[in-house]
Amino acid sequence: MTEKEKVKILAVDDRPENLLAIEAVLDRPDLSIITATSGNKALGLVLEHNFALILLDVQMPEMDGFEVAELLRGSEKTRHIPIIFVTAINKDKAHVFTGYEKGAVDYLFKPLDPSILRSKVNVFMELFQQRKKLQQSNAELSRVVAELEEVNRKIQEQQESLIEEERLKVLLQMAGATAHELNQPLMVLMGNIQLMEMEAEIPDNIAERIKRITGAANRISDIVKKIQTLRHDESKSYAGGKTILNLDQQVNILSIEDQDEDFGRIQQILLKHDQLRLNRVKSLQEAIDLLEENRFDLIFLDYLLPDGTGLDFLEKINGKGLETPVVVITGQGDELIASRIIQAGAYDYLPKAKASDKALLRIISNALEKASLKREMRRAQKKLAEMSMRDELTGLFNRRYFAEALDREIAGAERYGHGLALCIIDLDHFKLVNDTHGHLCGDRVLKDFGRLLADSIRKYDVGCRYGGEEFAIILPDTSLERAVSLCERFRERVKTFEFTFDDQTLHITASVGVTARYPDGDTSGEQLLELADKALYQAKRQGRDRVVAV
Repeated sequence: MTEKEKVKILAVDDRPENLLAIEAVLDRPDLSIITATSGNKALGLVLEHNFALILLDVQMPEMDGFEVAELLRGSEKTRHIPIIFVTAINKDKAHVFTGYEKGAVDYLFKPLDPSILRSKVNVFMELFQQRKKLQQSNAELSRVVAELEEVNRKIQEQQESLIEEERLKVLLQMAGATAHELNQPLMVLMGNIQLMEMEAEIPDNIAERIKRITGAANRISDIVKKIQTLRHDESKSYAGGKTILNLDQQVNILSIEDQDEDFGRIQQILLKHDQLRLNRVKSLQEAIDLLEENRFDLIFLDYLLPDGTGLDFLEKINGKGLETPVVVITGQGDELIASRIIQAGAYDYLPKAKASDKALLRIISNALEKASLKREMRRAQKKLAEMSMRDELTGLFNRRYFAEALDREIAGAERYGHGLALCIIDLDHFKLVNDTHGHLCGDRVLKDFGRLLADSIRKYDVGCRYGGEEFAIILPDTSLERAVSLCERFRERVKTFEFTFDDQTLHITASVGVTARYPDGDTSGEQLLELADKALYQAKRQGRDRVVAV
């Protein structure tokens, strides 16, 4: 193992024999012990190395350990490094609490017990490795996002990218089947409602029922779209790197604690922080039930509870997919199980005896920061999926998504015996818009046209930018006659719409080619495209601004 791969620990003591003793106890191949004999030397070393832990002697000449810790906590670069004070001079509470106020996470008393030293170092090595992995994942993800954004830009210019094509296929295969099963009954529901609305007057009571059904169907349709595009709701994010004192939003904390005295101590400490709202349950099952109905930002978990341990709780919430960050607050002497707790999914741990105002605020801030990093990773993954499927300018689906969606809808039409219509739309004389008013104006027209198209079709229809000024609509469970009627209404809407750019107002028209696949037909996607393109060509030859069906 190279020096770069080893975890680094800084040992600071003015007596060389003490440093040699620490090095001997902690001698292992994956650990590098770097030593300093004074506070000034230690401050210099922390700027050169990335330490997982600092073992800091309290009593030193010139600058004692408390002064060194205070300086480290005052620097943005070094404030996150955990410090364990090593001392032989005083074990009284006032002295110990002074150390915690200066930023220590623990104390060791001389003469050092080798087994205790090793176990505590192991805990912080594990925490360091977890943080390092998270940082590396975030950095790698940021790099991947930047690269994919560049790829996406080139795709816009070149119109083709085999890598993105294959990636899209994988995404669609993952989501398509489930979404389609949900989409079929939705299409029947929405289609019949639209037929009823187009018929004669409807009594008020039936109209109200239809309104409610439509609202429910729209919500189902929104779910379908999310499944089909592999998109997830954005979670609430916190300001990364900020302390809890600087957070404006309220933080809801669930405390799972059966001991009234221990809960009262935590409650009293956090009482003066208005942005922290503390809730309490006394058992694991109560907590699980509450978490399934309510949202919390953080969980304080006692390790020993009447119906199980902290490890049992972590296993349960992991199995249910609950991602609320957990901090285990243990009884005195439970530090030895901290490594298992972290491996099971807890974000941090804190002995109850060390629960002070600063310690709690620091551990809350760190846990929320880690949770924020995980949310950023999920958002980046969602962005990657969306970049593969959406046209950046109009927000409609792109041509790559269109090809897969057409195959999927044809398969569904065959399975359920439904019809399927396809429309190709072209903006008339669009080149003249670019030549006369510039490409920025042209982009604005395309963007507004895309919004107009999205507003004019049903929730479960698939609107796409096919390329340039050409657009396509896939209309599931739709006859040729209904598709022509929809396109005629849309054509009229485009014709009367005022496209604006700066102080200019433009009027444009659109030509539409429509074709359909009958319930008992065997027309392929490629044949549908050829027919719709043929109909569009006829519409242009007949004078544009019209709908032609074949």
